[in-house]
Amino acid sequence: MATAIFGAGCFWGVEAFFEKFEGVTETKVGYIGGHLENPTYEEVKEGNTGHAESVKIDYDPTVITYAELINIFFEAHDPTSRNKQGIDVGHQYRSVIFYLDASQKYIAEEKIKEWEGKGVFKRPIVTEVEAATTFFEAEEYHQKYLQKHGSAACSIG
Repeated sequence: MATAIFGAGCFWGVEAFFEKFEGVTETKVGYIGGHLENPTYEEVKEGNTGHAESVKIDYDPTVITYAELINIFFEAHDPTSRNKQGIDVGHQYRSVIFYLDASQKYIAEEKIKEWEGKGVFKRPIVTEVEAATTFFEAEEYHQKYLQKHGSAACSIG
C-alpha cells in the first residue's frame, strides 16, 4: 500500500470523488500544512491555522499509480483558482499536493508541467507542492460525510 495527500477544496467532495476509483483502498479527511497541533474543524474553517482541508488516500500502486491519482486530482477541481473552490474561499481550501518523499515531489512537479502543457486550463495552475507534515484526522462526523448525508455544499465531484 501507498499513501497520497491532496487538498482541493471542501474535503467531503474530494473524498467522495477519489473513493470511486479502483485501487483506492481507504480515504480519511483531515487537516495538514498548518501550525496548530490537533486543529478542530472550527479552527481550520476560520482560516487562521494554515491547514488545508485535505484527503489522505491509501491506494494499491499495483492497481493505480501516484501519477494517475494526480491526473484524477487535476480533473476533480480547478487548479487555477487560488484559495477558492466553488463557494469555499480561503487558504484552507487551496489546491495543494502534499508529497511524502522525493519521488512524489518529482512526480507532482512533472505532472503540473504536463498539465500546463496540455492547454486545458485558461489560466496558469496555482497548485502548491508542499512537504507533508502531520496529518490530523478530522472529526468522525466529517469522515465519509457524503455517504452518510448525501449531497452537500461542496462544488467538487
